[in-house]
Amino acid sequence: MSTPETEKVEVNEKASIHDVPQDAKVLEVQNADFALALSTGPQLSPYSKKSLQLFAILLVSFMGSLSNGFDGSVMSAVNGMEQYLNYFGINGADAGGGVGTKTAIIFGIYSIGSIVGVLIAGPMADRFGRRGGMALGSLIIIVGAIVVTVAKTTDYLLGGRFVLGFGVAITTTAAPAYVVEMSPPQWRGRLTGLYNTFYYSGSILCTGITIATGRKSGTVSFRAPLAIQIAPAGILLIFVYFIPESPRWLMSVGRNDEARHILAKYHGDGDSNAPLVQLEWKEYEEAVKLDASDKRWWDYSELFNSRNARYRTFMMLLMGFFGQWSGNGLGYFLTILFQAAGVESQDRRLVLNFANTLISAGGALIGTSLTDKVGRRTMWFWGTLCCSAMLAIVTGCTAKFGNTGANVTGANTAIAFIFLFGFVYSLTYTPLQALYPAECLEYNTRAKGMALYAFAVSCASFVNTYAGPIALGKITWKYYIVYVAWDLFECVVIWFCAVETKGRTLEELDEIFASPSPVKASIHKQKIAVVEKAGKVVIIDDGTA
Repeated sequence: MSTPETEKVEVNEKASIHDVPQDAKVLEVQNADFALALSTGPQLSPYSKKSLQLFAILLVSFMGSLSNGFDGSVMSAVNGMEQYLNYFGINGADAGGGVGTKTAIIFGIYSIGSIVGVLIAGPMADRFGRRGGMALGSLIIIVGAIVVTVAKTTDYLLGGRFVLGFGVAITTTAAPAYVVEMSPPQWRGRLTGLYNTFYYSGSILCTGITIATGRKSGTVSFRAPLAIQIAPAGILLIFVYFIPESPRWLMSVGRNDEARHILAKYHGDGDSNAPLVQLEWKEYEEAVKLDASDKRWWDYSELFNSRNARYRTFMMLLMGFFGQWSGNGLGYFLTILFQAAGVESQDRRLVLNFANTLISAGGALIGTSLTDKVGRRTMWFWGTLCCSAMLAIVTGCTAKFGNTGANVTGANTAIAFIFLFGFVYSLTYTPLQALYPAECLEYNTRAKGMALYAFAVSCASFVNTYAGPIALGKITWKYYIVYVAWDLFECVVIWFCAVETKGRTLEELDEIFASPSPVKASIHKQKIAVVEKAGKVVIIDDGTA
């Protein structure tokens, strides 16, 4: 059955959306053209053969997030092991984990490696494709993981962590760009959110293993979990050459036939004439340039050379810094937080660390399922506000009932709200951190923009990982107050500045950022009626919500 011819007809000033036939399909949408393509074309089933193939393809790229999750969680757990602290001569056994300047440098050097890595991350993903960037990053991660695993001195440990950060910067630039470009627009929020949720797959595996290895007395207690970082990077390196390249990248290098074939296969279930495929291809032709700055490795000017571009870059950087400064920096030192709440046993602290990872993963999965329904802006604002509230309660309970042990119920309440903070933070930020910046950036600047995003994340993480152990060692729970106040500031900025990106193709977002008031334009909705007559599908748009 062929798809009816479609056209959009705008009513005159006196016409009303209520004047259409009663059996017409009435929709409230952000973008009429996108809604028309979805409502009139063949419906893409998540259970079709081609959709399942797409999910398997994206699963390979998810290994980039898994690798990142391994490092963040394994170091948090290993830092709480007396075996590790004693072997490398690190202070902090009495605090529940490594604290002080030495720990700050060990954690911070990873972020420095990431900062250096972003210098080549964008150009690599533009020059050799998203697959090439993922392959190079995963290879470097494997080298770094091997060095960290066999390290016998702090110098080797620092070198390995620098290399790990360098490789992760490249992978986390190319992989989310690949996922957001390969995903059908109606599933983009969930699939890209799921990419970042795979961070917790690595976290769960690592924190679970450290419970068992932490009970061993030798160096295998911390070397075994460090070694497992090799696995996801190895999977990515092996299978990345068996997956298709991003159609947008293919078009940018003049390989249009390949690009259209991939777009039709995975966005139109094999139908190149599907309305959604035709809409996206038309937008590709308008947006993807053969002579844009992505062809010049040194040129970052398109991130700043217009008001549109500057607002996109501002949104991307906002997520980069807010995503790291909303309280999750405390997650690197959870065993210390548990100690401050009155947990004296290393084994119990490691078990609680594992439990927190499971709860956070649950929040991330729920958040991923909500991104295409609730919207990015709404989740971002309310989630950040709840993060501030959770941390305020943790601060109060730890201050009153922590190390004294005078009130077990109060101390357990602090632990419970540490878990709730992890749940709320993951629900909010885990889906958005990969999705939102990639959506905000246009194709020609996406790889370099994601590299700049990785740079912002690395700088923010460096502040967390360097200042965190020093502050926790000197002012303990009072350090939490910084995050409580900062989260409230973030809420104000999000409310007045953050745009909504749900309900549009990536190219259609240009009209939002080109608007005199991007926030207002992004939350404006239209009511449309889809009516079929004389073999045509007519869309009547009253222009208001």
